[in-house]
Amino acid sequence: MGRWFKQLEFRWSARPAVAAVFPAPEVEVPTHDGGLTAWCNETAKALGLPELSRRVRVSWNSRMRTTAGRAWWPDRLIELNVKLRDLAPEELWRTLKHELAHLVAYERAGRKRIDPHGAEWRAACAELGIPNEQPYHTLPFKGRRLKRNYAYVCPNCFETIRRVKPIRRAVACYACCRKFNGGVFHARFELIEQKVKV
Repeated sequence: MGRWFKQLEFRWSARPAVAAVFPAPEVEVPTHDGGLTAWCNETAKALGLPELSRRVRVSWNSRMRTTAGRAWWPDRLIELNVKLRDLAPEELWRTLKHELAHLVAYERAGRKRIDPHGAEWRAACAELGIPNEQPYHTLPFKGRRLKRNYAYVCPNCFETIRRVKPIRRAVACYACCRKFNGGVFHARFELIEQKVKV
C-alpha cells in the first residue's frame, strides 16, 4: 500500500497546479518596463497566443491617479500606475496579471464582444494564478480633489449639476428629457449656467 501511495503522490506532483504555471518572478520591481514586458511575452507564448506574445507591451503611466492599471485592446498595451512601485511586489504582479488577463480574454474572443470582467476574463485570471480576482482594486491610491467651479441648473426640475470644466454645447437635463420627451433632447430642458461663489 505504501508503494501505491508513493506512486499516486508522484503522479499528482508531476502535474503542475494552475496557479503555479505562471508564477511571478522572484525579482525586485523593475523601474522600467523591460522585465514586465518580457514576462508577459513568455506567458502569452506559453498560453498559445503568438500574436499577443509578439505585440504585448507594458509601460508605466505617471498620470494615473486612482487606477492601478489599464489594458488597451487591440493595441495589446498594458499601462501600470507608478504608485505600484511603492507597494509590495505582490500587488504589482497581481495587477499585471489582472491586466494581462483582459488581453488574453480579448485575444481569444477575436471579434466576439465580451464583458470586460466576464467569464472569459475570469477564466484567464484563473489560468494566470489569480482565481476569484475582483474587477476593482482596493489599493490605497488617493485621487485628486478637483474644484467644480461651474454649475448648471435645469429650468424644469431645478436640479443643479456641478462641473470641473464648462459645458461648450447645448446640454439638457437627462432626467427631464427621459421623463417628458422619451429620452430625446428638448430645448425646454436645456441647462442654464449659474454663477458659483468661489
